[in-house]
Amino acid sequence: MVASHPPMNHSSRSRVDEALGILLLAGGVLLLLSVLSYHPEDPSWNVLTSRSIVHNKIGRVGAYVADFCLQVFGLTAFALPMLLFAWAWSKLRGRPLRAPMTKGLGWASFLLSGAGLLSVLFPQPYVLWPTVRPGGMLGTLLAAQLVAVLNTVGAALVLGVTAILALMVAGDFSVIAAGGAVMRGARSIAARLRKTMEHPEREGAVSAAAELQRAPRPKIASAEAPDLTETAATATASELPRAPEVAAPHREGTRAVEPALSLAEAEAEVTPRTRSTVPPVPVDVEEIIERTGPSPTPAPTGGRPSSEAARRAPADPIAEMLSTASVRTTKPVEKASPAERSKSLSPGGSFSLPSVEMLTEPPPPHEQAHEELMQRAVLLAEKFKEFGITGHVHQISPGPVVTTFEFKPDPGIKYSRIVSLVEDLCLALEAESIRIDRIPGKSTIGIEVPNKHRELIRLREILESKKFQESRSRLTIALGKTIDGGVYISDLAKMPHLLIAGATGSGKSMTVNCILVSILFKATPEEVRFILIDPKRLELGLYDGIPHLLAPIVTDPKRAAYALKWAVAEMENRYKLLASFGVRNIEQFNREVRDLSDRRAMSESGEPIRPLPYIVIIIDELADLMMVASSEVEAAITRLAQMARAVGLHLVLTTQRPSVDVITGLIKANFPCRIAFRVSSKVDSRTILDANGAEALLGRGDMLFLPPGSSRLVRVHGAFLEEAEIKRVVEFLKAQGEPHYDETVLMSDKEYAAAQGSGEKRDELYEEALKIVVEMGRASTSVLQRRLRIGYGRAASIIDMMEREGYVEPADGPRPRAITRKALELRERLRQMDAER
Repeated sequence: MVASHPPMNHSSRSRVDEALGILLLAGGVLLLLSVLSYHPEDPSWNVLTSRSIVHNKIGRVGAYVADFCLQVFGLTAFALPMLLFAWAWSKLRGRPLRAPMTKGLGWASFLLSGAGLLSVLFPQPYVLWPTVRPGGMLGTLLAAQLVAVLNTVGAALVLGVTAILALMVAGDFSVIAAGGAVMRGARSIAARLRKTMEHPEREGAVSAAAELQRAPRPKIASAEAPDLTETAATATASELPRAPEVAAPHREGTRAVEPALSLAEAEAEVTPRTRSTVPPVPVDVEEIIERTGPSPTPAPTGGRPSSEAARRAPADPIAEMLSTASVRTTKPVEKASPAERSKSLSPGGSFSLPSVEMLTEPPPPHEQAHEELMQRAVLLAEKFKEFGITGHVHQISPGPVVTTFEFKPDPGIKYSRIVSLVEDLCLALEAESIRIDRIPGKSTIGIEVPNKHRELIRLREILESKKFQESRSRLTIALGKTIDGGVYISDLAKMPHLLIAGATGSGKSMTVNCILVSILFKATPEEVRFILIDPKRLELGLYDGIPHLLAPIVTDPKRAAYALKWAVAEMENRYKLLASFGVRNIEQFNREVRDLSDRRAMSESGEPIRPLPYIVIIIDELADLMMVASSEVEAAITRLAQMARAVGLHLVLTTQRPSVDVITGLIKANFPCRIAFRVSSKVDSRTILDANGAEALLGRGDMLFLPPGSSRLVRVHGAFLEEAEIKRVVEFLKAQGEPHYDETVLMSDKEYAAAQGSGEKRDELYEEALKIVVEMGRASTSVLQRRLRIGYGRAASIIDMMEREGYVEPADGPRPRAITRKALELRERLRQMDAER
């Protein structure tokens, strides 16, 4: 059995490539010195001599190698060291050689056609050395065959075109780009000479500007940097440190664009995507140009571009793509002061809200290296260039989980062409998945690339933020951070209902926990009550016993349907109450009640009227309920979603089966706010969001959120909450009091009627029928008819009375009804009584 070797990691491959690059570089130098120092009298394959003196710089080996190369390839042998140098440079940069077979064929064709072209142009046998033909042996044979067929002019034309095409294939060489670069360089030199002749006194200023341009670049501003906006407001223009200017792309026939990247002008570049960011820092364009190839245009002279001398962009397409890029660095989350926090969370009563000290502090953020960001930007630009997409990387926005590269395509480039390259970009950047989307309010496209080091977003960091503390809504929920590192919160009262869907393990339950804990940090039991439905019996059991619960945690799907029916009845009762007060929503009602000086006088039943609490119903797995009672559950959810907003009832539904039989059209139409986690296909993404994108998420809390009042998706990285943190918060709340359950929440209609006392008389055969049912272990109408010799209607009424009193389960089709635990206890008592007799 052959032992399998583990694959080499990235650092090992880099060391191997570096070593191979050094070897190739050394081989190219040796080959170049051998060919340059060739001497006809040195010992070789064709010369035998007894002299001990060898003129070749590399000795006898160099003499033999040089003689072989020159005899076979002629003067084109000087291209062989250049080939080794190019290969070595590719290895030293750590870039994989693209299409090696194609490039190899290109170089071979160039050597052959170049040798033939030299033989055609120089028909005399020997030019530089008496033993070396201009085209070598290969060129001489090829030229002889072509001249015999095409004559000298035809052969030279064919070989010349072949050599140019081969060079284009082998070295990504563009004749048009080279010609344009030569023309631009010539015009630039001519313009500079003309200005020098007209204004010789400016030479000193240009030299000084060039010295400033060669000065060291400033580093990326750190998170603790002072507020640049305040500095710009107090300092004069001469005192402000200016960032080095970046050459803007210049096209023939258009004006040069002034780069707005100075620190004084950076504030105007704030966009809706970057909420808590410092002004952008210019990217070192010279470094990118050095990586992707030298520019044939002269170096810029520094200083601001003017109408007399507009600075020109680099001619290399990749350098042009990155010539105006800037890197944004995120500031730390702005935290509220302890005084603001206590003022925001004070409920004004005896109940104390939890403190953020119960939660785990977030780890220090991991800052991405500038070199890593630039390397990814270069790879991105190279991949776009391969597919003929022109444009430039406008801005780089690092985030806690992904980095957004804002790419601005040139006119005529379709958005659909860029989106279709998502898989190719994943291969080039070695990324798990990449999401491409338009940036609202900008003419750029956001390319969201996962970071190599993912930041852990703790819920405490979101709850401590000033944005969360200043929110006045008791239903404020902390979701996490946006892709640029800004805190993202939302208001459940404005949604007013939320649908959460995604694959197993993608982060749904963690988000539900964050929603629950966020509300617990904001509201008292008098302000918000919960009905938690957990058919899986896994996720919501941690909250059992908190005073915010309106009923015990529901695990039976049938009881869950009863709870939803109760919510519908509560909604209707609240609407009647609001109508009696002449108000339209729960906020107005609670305001009116608080303003009443004599509440008892306003109550018809003699009880005081208190403010109505919000009721949040959380269903952890909707699919389990739809399997048991789909029609009843869907009808109740639809009615609540349509009408319950004004009276303070809000639904939060989660499911791991985003299929049309679970997320029906009626449910989706009444849930405008939805969260999609990672799913397996575009079909599931469209089922949840009516749009693609969820299939390209990263999992572990990475979500797409459809906010209230908007059709644009927002990518949010969900906060993380440990089980130990939840237990600390729950224990703190349970220590302040027990929950006051409403027993009617989980009752069926018949159980509620029995609890209210309908006054109906028991049948005289009821006790005897109850003994029969208890002994049999099931309730059957036909059995009671036979045993008691009564009609069907009377037997059915007796069984219905047993159900109301809790002795038998509700009907389940044509099968006999099962008895309850209460009936089992009665059977044991009857047997004990019989045993005592």
